[in-house]
Amino acid sequence: MSDTEKTGLNIVVSVNDIESQNRDNVLGVIMSPSGKPIEITGDVDVAMKYAIDNKEGRIEIDEATSKRILRKIDTFLLPILCLLYCFQFMDKLSNSYASVLGLRTDLKMVGNMYSWTGTAFYLGYLFFEFPASYLLQRLPVAKTVAAFIVIWGVVLCCHSVPQYAGFIALRTILGMLESSVTPAFTIITAQWYTQDEQFLRVACWFACNGMGTILGGAISYGLDVNQASYSIKAWKLIFVVIGCLTVFLGFLIAAHVPDTPAQAWFLTEEEKRLVVERIRTNQQGFGNRHFKKHQFIEALTDYKTWLIFLFGLANNIPNGGMTNFGNILLTEDLGYTARESLLMQMPSGAVEVVGCIGLAYISTFVNSRMLLAFIGTALTVMAQCFLAFGKSSKLQMAGYCLYALGPIGFICMLSVVASNVAGHTKKVTTNAILLIGYCTGNLVGPQTFLAQQAPSYHGAKVAIVICGCFSLLMVGAVWYAYIWENKKKDKIDKSEYPTFENHEFADLTDKENIEFRYQT
Repeated sequence: MSDTEKTGLNIVVSVNDIESQNRDNVLGVIMSPSGKPIEITGDVDVAMKYAIDNKEGRIEIDEATSKRILRKIDTFLLPILCLLYCFQFMDKLSNSYASVLGLRTDLKMVGNMYSWTGTAFYLGYLFFEFPASYLLQRLPVAKTVAAFIVIWGVVLCCHSVPQYAGFIALRTILGMLESSVTPAFTIITAQWYTQDEQFLRVACWFACNGMGTILGGAISYGLDVNQASYSIKAWKLIFVVIGCLTVFLGFLIAAHVPDTPAQAWFLTEEEKRLVVERIRTNQQGFGNRHFKKHQFIEALTDYKTWLIFLFGLANNIPNGGMTNFGNILLTEDLGYTARESLLMQMPSGAVEVVGCIGLAYISTFVNSRMLLAFIGTALTVMAQCFLAFGKSSKLQMAGYCLYALGPIGFICMLSVVASNVAGHTKKVTTNAILLIGYCTGNLVGPQTFLAQQAPSYHGAKVAIVICGCFSLLMVGAVWYAYIWENKKKDKIDKSEYPTFENHEFADLTDKENIEFRYQT
């Protein structure tokens, strides 16, 4: 069957249609929920060819088989994602560790000069977020992000060499390179896991920031304790050691992680087909490497995109400040020594790992990620109040540790982009906008810590509480928006709308696909 064949209201397309037609040629027309005609062209999702090439047709997957495939994916894929996210956060925290071990003194930082080392990182992140996202769409995802990782590991090693101006330049370049990792992982998660599975998996790799806090503190403490054994200062060794480990991990990612499930070295041909069938319920596929202008415009004009952006901005102003000034607060405000502060970061890391993954795991029973994100964000606001307004150092320390639950809201928003934004160009664009909010917040955060307010930095603490409250409001707004949009689609009589066989892999957006429902 080489020509498009219409059977009733179903539009059926064969492999030959996809291979022989120009990607701009129209294969069929369906109607969007708004009543707008949508042309299905040869420019579909990568998974489409894999789905229709299957001569057996759709495969019914029983629960036991689905769980077996999921376990295999988790075994081969999830640990390496978690390990990388652990190391990328160690890269960010290396600046904070070095700040209490002589970095500020040796580079003659005074006033707000140190604040700019944190801001410079996110200036680079902000500048390069859209180019990085574009490259991840156009090029093989895993190989591209692996190249970024190797280069940023080298750049991190170079942090041990320069004076202040060079250090600022390197922090900016490091931010540009690290802007690739979160959008890459969001794409990979959407490729491999069903909508119901994505929240917990995003939580697993993102919460490994907490493991980075623990390991980074342990490495820094060990280097400081054994300073007399080394010919260079401990703060310089922190950058060298973590940078070399990052380079090694970059090569490991390139060799181990496939660019799509269809290229997975650890799956049989039958299992690859099963992976395609499992993600069919997402109403999405593996991705599409062509930039689609109409999807880009839809992302920019979708009000939900900007609610997500506002959350990312507000949620990460506190994060930017705490990432760079956490150790300084522990030493200058809470009274710990520089060496003790490296160890006192560890409890907050443990809270992040256990708390964020634990809340996400509950979603497998509660079946509402937005509810758990709301609860987690509310607990974070409580912790921020402890830190800002606590009358004793013990209560402030409790707030400091419990604040590590803060990422649960951001984890939810990343999983929302993975599961609730369809159309690959739209997904990449929305992800970039969320991360622009993320890096803008992190860019502003260090500037709320004013040198003249040391050692308590009361103004920064108040800003943290205000941003936490606004984050909570935005979680509620996004939650309500998805419920409202689902109710609107549920009222539509789908029998009046033509369908497209394997429409799940036609690279339709969430607004174009009448079958698409938002996960709440």
